[in-house]
Amino acid sequence: MANMEARSRAMDEKATREAALDEEELKAAELSEDGDLDVDMDENEDGEPFRLPTVDEREQEKANGIPDIHVVQQRMKACVHVLGNFRKRAESGRSRSEYVGQLISDIASYYGYNEFLAEKLFQLFPVPEAIEFFEANEVPRPVTIRTNTLRTRRRDLAQTLINRGVNLEPIGKWTNVGLQVFESSVPIGATPEYLAGHYMLQAASSFLPVIALSPQPNERVLDMASAPGGKTTYMAALMQNTGIVFANDANKARTKSLTANVHRLGCKNVVVCSYDGREFPRVMGGFDRVLLDAPCSGTGVISKDSSVKVNKSDRDFTLLSHLQKQLILCAIDSISPDSKTGGYLVYSTCSVTVDENEAVVDYALRKRRNVKLVETGLSFGREGFAQYRGKTFNPNLRLTRRFYPHVHNMDGFFVAKFKIEKGSKRDSNNKDEGRGVGDEKLEADQKEEEVGFDSDEDRPYIEESKRRRLKAKGLRPPARVNQTKTATIDTKA
Repeated sequence: MANMEARSRAMDEKATREAALDEEELKAAELSEDGDLDVDMDENEDGEPFRLPTVDEREQEKANGIPDIHVVQQRMKACVHVLGNFRKRAESGRSRSEYVGQLISDIASYYGYNEFLAEKLFQLFPVPEAIEFFEANEVPRPVTIRTNTLRTRRRDLAQTLINRGVNLEPIGKWTNVGLQVFESSVPIGATPEYLAGHYMLQAASSFLPVIALSPQPNERVLDMASAPGGKTTYMAALMQNTGIVFANDANKARTKSLTANVHRLGCKNVVVCSYDGREFPRVMGGFDRVLLDAPCSGTGVISKDSSVKVNKSDRDFTLLSHLQKQLILCAIDSISPDSKTGGYLVYSTCSVTVDENEAVVDYALRKRRNVKLVETGLSFGREGFAQYRGKTFNPNLRLTRRFYPHVHNMDGFFVAKFKIEKGSKRDSNNKDEGRGVGDEKLEADQKEEEVGFDSDEDRPYIEESKRRRLKAKGLRPPARVNQTKTATIDTKA
């Protein structure tokens, strides 16, 4: 026993010495590599020092047509190297903005973006990380599937698919239903298990908003933009087919695939509907939880849809941001603050821009004073921006989470979770928002004409009005007290 302890101590000491030596060697290698890099990057392939092109030379290069990709790549590396230590490596008389402008122009040319979007995405990251982000958008994300726990267990599903020749493993510790598929000898979207509803082909990033929302059994939940149904069916599974999930999508054509997936996965507590999300809560309200995966620019899923690189302009982001702000206010108003188990909203997008994420969340916090941000419950992801390029947002935006393809190996995504509390929906400063001069004049005329009324005589009308409001929200109204009076009202209506 003593001999084993001595050998164990000797092995520990040896491991400590080797670790110290490794660290020293690593530091020395970094220093020598940095020195070599300075020498390499200060010269091009012909041995000449790197020189930043002038404005005239850049215009001439554009006029000549498509530049040499190899030259552009070398110039990008040189610009990144110079910007890493600008004071030491920059040419005299050249500003930092010139190097940044050249780098953005080369990124747009090399990766196929328009310069507006390239600059917008470049500004989100430090210079070296920005290159990693653009590079990650050129690589497809891993294929992932979600186990449908209404039909099977992940362990059983994994074993069945392995027997069919599928190479897979769990996505990570943060989900207990996800599987990552590396290769498959059979079409993963046409196996008997897929057709039987044992799993759903679903991006790993779209698990996140449902995990954050965490719907509970027997709740009333709304998915405002639900097609094709991955998040809706995940919520139904978490609720164990109890309660009710309203799966809404504004595009009626997309509800066909939504309905098909709901049936295939055996979700019996889902009601499919097709309304513009801005019609809530007029259509129905009083929900315990709402998920708003808002329509967005898709800057987080460029690896799936490369058309985003060239078809987005400043106007697109302005219009999308306006729509998202309308939707998030409607989502907040659709939630019942009196909910005993819920009162939560999750806002998410597959975009990485601040205009569609932090700016929209900050707007909602300013317009609805009975709302606050809470922890998403996600164990990973970067904090949202509380400050960005001179803009200062609510400090609680650090509770939101950002996900990037080059960091988390999933689509770019944003998740924010709100808690709706009792109180006025609007701040007193916003009560008159949207009222015109004609509305004020009409209200003045109505005030002049106001007269008293007999409460006993008008009580049936008031009760009937309350019943209609409850029905509009999808709630069950109380039984009528006086059948004769309400019957008279119904005949008049």
